[in-house]
Amino acid sequence: MDERVTAGTRQAVHDYIDSAERRDWVRFGALLDDAVVYEMPQTRERIRGKAAYLRFNQEYPGDWHLTARRVVADGRWAAAWIDARVGAEHQDACAWFEFSEAGLITRVTDFWPDPYEPPAGREHLVERW
Repeated sequence: MDERVTAGTRQAVHDYIDSAERRDWVRFGALLDDAVVYEMPQTRERIRGKAAYLRFNQEYPGDWHLTARRVVADGRWAAAWIDARVGAEHQDACAWFEFSEAGLITRVTDFWPDPYEPPAGREHLVERW
């Protein structure tokens, strides 16, 4: 695998986490393919498209913070171990990323430690399965 592609993929995941943490939605959006798909298996939620995914993150409740603990990449795929905090609550999350040949994020699958029912108020952005 071309190490330059892998390095770019790894950096894009770091940029994704950092721009979300900084609430830099222009930078965050620039990393996403227009047809990005975001899934959370624990809540069985799926979000399709850049506009809906941006809005989902912008409207996410609470004082949340993200830090990358580790990012591994192989070509157009990557995984991140993320330290996520909402207020005083801490959770470790694992996110899997897929990239287009153009280097944009096409899919994010976010895994959280325990299944839970999603918070109210985002039904207009997600589909349940």
